[in-house]
Amino acid sequence: MDERIQVYETKMGKTLANLESELGTIRAGRANPHVLDRILVDYYGSPTPIQQVANVTVPEARMIQIQPWEGSMVKVIEKAILTSDLGINPTNDGKVIRLVFPELTEERRKELVKDVKKKGENAKVAVRNIRRDANDAFKKLLKQDVSEDEVKELEEKTQKLTDKFIKEIDATVEAKSKEILTV
Repeated sequence: MDERIQVYETKMGKTLANLESELGTIRAGRANPHVLDRILVDYYGSPTPIQQVANVTVPEARMIQIQPWEGSMVKVIEKAILTSDLGINPTNDGKVIRLVFPELTEERRKELVKDVKKKGENAKVAVRNIRRDANDAFKKLLKQDVSEDEVKELEEKTQKLTDKFIKEIDATVEAKSKEILTV
């Protein structure tokens, strides 16, 4: 593949990967340890992801269990979860923190699906912006002894890439929406 296009394909790939990681943090009724990915705890003065200071397991479909490696971390982790936007009150028995996810209401599921679609739209806009940047860069090549046919071919390849990534974004959004709406 042409290295002039490779740069833009990489950027589009990063956009898709970013969307997938964002969607991974949206909870869909089932307990998913990835909802904790963005929550950092103060571990000896440095912000650290929960997964690096505790064992995170999913013993039941709607429960996450967090077992800190150090007893002193229980309160710190609990406080971090309470101050996050997770919206779940943790319970602890002094050694283990449990997060019980309530069943989502129909209304909340629809809100989440709207949010997922909005994130998908934003990702598509980002991919289209990358295409625009690529086409602008290719037009500048005309001034540097590159034939119009070659520029046209680069633009067509970029369009095919754009179409491919938009299809993947649509599929990702569709899969997440289906997961959220499944009771």
